[in-house]
Amino acid sequence: MDKARVVVVGAGFAGLWVVRRLASEKDVEVMLLDRHNYHTFLPLLYQVAAAELEPEQIAYPLRGICRRHSNVRLAVTEVRGIDTARKLVRADGLDIPYDYLVVAAGSRTAYFGVPGAEEHSFSLKTLEEAVCLRNQIISCFEQAALESDPERRRAMLTFTVVGGGPTGVEYAGALAELVRAPLRKDFPELDMNEVRVVLLEAAPGVLGGFPERLRGYAKKRLGAMGVDVRLDASVAEVTAAGVLFASGEHLPTHTVVWTAGVRGEVVAEHMGLPLGRGGRVAVLSTLQVEGLPEVFVVGDMSLPEGQNPPMNAPNATQQGRLAAENILAMLQRRDPVPFRYRDKGAMATIGRQAAVVRMGNFAFSGFLAWLLWLFVHLAYLIGFRNRLIVLINWAWDYLFYERAVRLILPRRGCGTIDSRKREAAQGAGDADRPGATCS
Repeated sequence: MDKARVVVVGAGFAGLWVVRRLASEKDVEVMLLDRHNYHTFLPLLYQVAAAELEPEQIAYPLRGICRRHSNVRLAVTEVRGIDTARKLVRADGLDIPYDYLVVAAGSRTAYFGVPGAEEHSFSLKTLEEAVCLRNQIISCFEQAALESDPERRRAMLTFTVVGGGPTGVEYAGALAELVRAPLRKDFPELDMNEVRVVLLEAAPGVLGGFPERLRGYAKKRLGAMGVDVRLDASVAEVTAAGVLFASGEHLPTHTVVWTAGVRGEVVAEHMGLPLGRGGRVAVLSTLQVEGLPEVFVVGDMSLPEGQNPPMNAPNATQQGRLAAENILAMLQRRDPVPFRYRDKGAMATIGRQAAVVRMGNFAFSGFLAWLLWLFVHLAYLIGFRNRLIVLINWAWDYLFYERAVRLILPRRGCGTIDSRKREAAQGAGDADRPGATCS
């Protein structure tokens, strides 16, 4: 009872950095809440969807983290809201009291009101979605190998990625490499000239926020890999049959991957927190909710006063660390300090031996940028075993042009596009729906 009880909602980068900082404090008891019992390394999620890595290679069990610290506990539950008057977090089946609350629930895909986008496209925010997308890609090839109608086969073999940011560029490049080597050998009966990877970007260039030279390099490199990069391509509607552009053109495709944007998680609405731009929670510069000094919001959900930090891992770790420091300052009756995002740069890989890196005033691309990208992602991946296995998979792919995870697995549970819709369908008695499909 003498310890301050800190409840952390969400085990992403922001939430884990809060836990890490507070784990050594004897006067603090930490309760970590998450709907999953693992942390997902989201920067490599696209490689699961591209059959390069297994899901467990970019995930780490949360209890493996918590058991190292005697003052940290874990509850796997779904958070439904908060009672700020009684200082309670409302979760499935229990109310959890707090002295300080840190909300770090992350983000979800933003569809910007495009008709049919949520219903007919694949998002890439969770391990389940990545596995379903992998199933979809492999299933399309399997079914195309049996399809006699040329138009239907071409639609099956057209893979469309909407959004030219880092995730879209990285996934388009990884998908092009998957098609160019492993699947070409797996499906000799298919004419690989019929396979198309199309990257759509509504802006005049890919990788917005990068220097123009790097943006040009990325577009040129993708083109050399066989990716059809279409700029100024605004999507007006997504249907089961394809993509309709604002210009009126229609692109027949059975696979649309939506990476065009993100917004704050919906749990913020359930908590009654003040929302700002992009569904993010408007907070003070100290990351506290106005009028609720004991409630902090960090990571992708947080929109600090007068700032618009990017929704990425460096921002999440910086905010998580500062929120923990501010909690400790308040316990010591010191004033919390404001958050200022430190831009350490940005990077994106385009494929084999190709990446772009921006670090301060320095910008470079090519092989050295690719090596730096590999090093940074391995360094931040949690778990020595995960680092070792990921490194082995990367080496195997690099040396032998092979992807080890070309599996349609599991067959059940991936029948619809969105994971929430899948759960609803199963709850309605549709659990026997088959796996990913191109039909």
